[in-house]
Amino acid sequence: MKYFAIGDEDTVLGFGMAGVEGRIARNSDEASAAFREALSTSDIGIVIMTERTAETIRPEVDEYVFSERFPLLVEIPDRKGRLPGLPGVRELANAAIGVKI
Repeated sequence: MKYFAIGDEDTVLGFGMAGVEGRIARNSDEASAAFREALSTSDIGIVIMTERTAETIRPEVDEYVFSERFPLLVEIPDRKGRLPGLPGVRELANAAIGVKI
């Protein structure tokens, strides 16, 4: 199982240094194409996408998240930080397991 990163140049470069393949997405067309590429590759198990990139194709991302189970899609902050109003990893973990960490 492989990882695949989608986002800004810094994010994709950083993950690339750890051996993770990815695509830079500068606009919604590039983000959508990269997302479709990741989903069509059978050995990719986790897609890592920056929050800002995911926002550019939010309807497509939400449709996938609410209808599929694999590969796992994980949204992460980019170098500019977390987007306002989105829960952090700690809040998501608390909600998932019902225990405050």
